[in-house]
Amino acid sequence: MRASIFDNLFVLEMANNHWGRVERGLKIIADYGKVVRYNNVRAAMKFQFRDVGRFIHKDFRQRTDIRYIKKTLDTELSWDDYQKMTQAVRNASMISMATPFDEVSVEKCVEFGIQIIKIASSDIKDWFLIEKIATTGKPVIISTGGSSLRDLDDIVSFFAKRNIPLAINHCVSIYPSEDSELEMNQIDFLRARYPENVVGFSSHEYRDWHNSMLVAYAKGARTFERHVDIEADGIAVSPYCSLPEQVDGWFKAFHKAQELCGGSAAAKRVPPEKEVRYLDGLVRGVYARRDLPAGHVLSDDDVYLAVPLQKGQISCREMMKGEALIGAVAKDAPVAFRNIDSPYGADSALARMIDQRGIDAEAPSEAARTAPRLV
Repeated sequence: MRASIFDNLFVLEMANNHWGRVERGLKIIADYGKVVRYNNVRAAMKFQFRDVGRFIHKDFRQRTDIRYIKKTLDTELSWDDYQKMTQAVRNASMISMATPFDEVSVEKCVEFGIQIIKIASSDIKDWFLIEKIATTGKPVIISTGGSSLRDLDDIVSFFAKRNIPLAINHCVSIYPSEDSELEMNQIDFLRARYPENVVGFSSHEYRDWHNSMLVAYAKGARTFERHVDIEADGIAVSPYCSLPEQVDGWFKAFHKAQELCGGSAAAKRVPPEKEVRYLDGLVRGVYARRDLPAGHVLSDDDVYLAVPLQKGQISCREMMKGEALIGAVAKDAPVAFRNIDSPYGADSALARMIDQRGIDAEAPSEAARTAPRLV
């Protein structure tokens, strides 16, 4: 199910880069809020929610050799701190978003007024959690990293039956990813298989994000996600995370992709006036092969085609044998539309268009041709 909240949405994943300090989290929000505002994009700042006291088994809380457990404990924030950061996201005119990893965290999403819920790639088969998320009725984004086709079909069907908006992000869960690992043709696959859902691109590459944005947008991705961080407190930035100046470039690549792709892919574009006028200059006009009297019925043998096309002259596009001349036409003179007994009439839109296209019959003066051009 589609929802406008997903269209051209950037998800800025804070993850645990607050490092358990609300002040650092608030600075991340403030720094990226400026970049979002300056680039005039729609963006969500995303948190990760865990009810840490029950999320980690009591017998394993001291296991520093298990990286996931150690980092979760080292970066723990209180619910009050998360609520402060959620309010800061609103104050920065961004959309609030969170990935809950347990049922209590889902309840906190509701309590804090989180607008979009993300289901982590690792939880795409955690139906205890998915069922709980569905009870909120909030829009959901999933990432496809590591999933099977059956996993995707099941979860897409699940949310469709409940009329809950769902976006699907193509994602390669390799941190960081090489360009050769991005598999961006999967965006085409997802759009073809799930035409009722917005498809996006969750990105962890670290060499160049400009090119992947151009490709993703051109393929039809309409949500985009990256992990974000700041350089502060002497903490090293992971290679798959973006800094504010890099996200600024990412946003600018998005605007360039929009510019290059143009309007709707569902309808024929309307050529701009300057393009029409340029092409009119390449069209052949209809000229009299010999003197033709008034009332003469035109045949192909009476005319020839040549450039330039002059204003008011019929072209190869309008020439039809069997039409009668209202007035005489001299040899090698242009055949004017208003000199043909046409059912369109002198005041028709076609007549006005023909009057305006092509070149002026009068050649410019020598002074006009040699005058310097102002630039």
